[in-house]
Amino acid sequence: MSLETISSWSGGKDSCLACYKALGQGRKIQYLLNFISKEYRRCCFHGIEAKLLKLQAELTGISLVQKAVGPGMQEYEAEFKKAVSELKNKGFGAMVFGDVYLEEHNSWVERVSKELHIQPIQPLWGIAPDKVVEDFIASGFKAIVVSCNAEKLGKEFIGREVDRDLLEELKQKDICPCGENGEFHTFVLQGPLFKGKIEITKSRVVLKEGFGKYWFLDIQDYRVV
Repeated sequence: MSLETISSWSGGKDSCLACYKALGQGRKIQYLLNFISKEYRRCCFHGIEAKLLKLQAELTGISLVQKAVGPGMQEYEAEFKKAVSELKNKGFGAMVFGDVYLEEHNSWVERVSKELHIQPIQPLWGIAPDKVVEDFIASGFKAIVVSCNAEKLGKEFIGREVDRDLLEELKQKDICPCGENGEFHTFVLQGPLFKGKIEITKSRVVLKEGFGKYWFLDIQDYRVV
């Protein structure tokens, strides 16, 4: 089996850690595959601007393939298959995913990978969520909360660093430490994958409604240090 691999990328802690662990297993990851909203030009659910995700990828030294998708799982799957097929034609036979325990996610990954004839690599699958977060922190990564479900978490959680204090607070609130059910999403600022650190210099917290109410960190200015 070829070690040439694509890695699914959202800019958040789970996709980042999965990519890092796959590299540690000897995988040769040459492309990060990211999807953004056609309407807002931001990463779906995370709310991070496309250009900031591109900067993040540049700091990893891995090429980013960024595709825009409309709302709905049907369109997402169609665009996902198209993008992976294009990369597969370049000789890639495997893809890294950052899912942790949701069986519906695993079933989708397994089905689509089979249809595309690629090998799914899931370094985090089956690991307890709190252990995933502890591994992320211990590995030297730094991330912040950039969006959260307003019915689950308050505005004050936006901008919080993913650390052991946050981990304990989430466990006390009976919220998945990985946010696997969409309770919150994160953005990685630095770590062993990165050649520099992203420092946010200006931002604001906004509330958006659509498929529920969500708080978002609107990052307005930043720099690399």
